[in-house]
Amino acid sequence: MPRVPAFVTAMAVAALTGMGMSPSAQADNPDWGINGTYTATSNGEWARKNEVFYDQASLRSTWTVNTRCSYPGECTGTVQSDFGWTAPIYQKSGVWYVKHTVENWIPCPDGSTAPGLQTFRFKPMTPEGANFDASSDVLVGEDLTTGPSGACGVSKPVYINMPFKLVKVG
Repeated sequence: MPRVPAFVTAMAVAALTGMGMSPSAQADNPDWGINGTYTATSNGEWARKNEVFYDQASLRSTWTVNTRCSYPGECTGTVQSDFGWTAPIYQKSGVWYVKHTVENWIPCPDGSTAPGLQTFRFKPMTPEGANFDASSDVLVGEDLTTGPSGACGVSKPVYINMPFKLVKVG
C-alpha cells in the first residue's frame, strides 16, 4: 500500500515540474500587448457629470504605450501622455485600464482644490465598432474622472464620464 501514494506523489511532482519549466508559459508575446504611439481622444460632446449630460471640452493627446504580456489577457506596462503624466497600464479580462491622479481637479469656493482619479477603460474594436478584434489598432471605452466625497465640504462625489477612443498612429 505505501507504494501507491509514493507513485502518485512522484507523478504529481513530475507533472508540476514539467509545467513550471514550459517556456511558452512565461514567454512575452508582443502581439498580445498594445505598444506604440496612439492618439487618445475623450469626447466632451457626450460627457456626463454625475449622470447628467454636461458639455465638456473634448481632449486629444498623444500616448506612448509600452506593455509586456505573460499570457493573453495578462499584460502590464506604462503609458506616457504628452499632457505630462505617466501611469501604469494593465489588462484584465480583455479590458485595458490606465489610472492616474489629476491634481487640482475640483476647484473649491474657498480657493482650494481637490484631486481627481482619472480612469481610462477600453478594449480593441473593429473600425466599424461591430465586433471585438484583439489585433485592432482602434480601442474604445470610457474616460471617468472621480473626485472624492467630502471635497470642498460637499459630501457628494463628483464624476465626469466621457466616451474614449485610442487609435494607433505609430
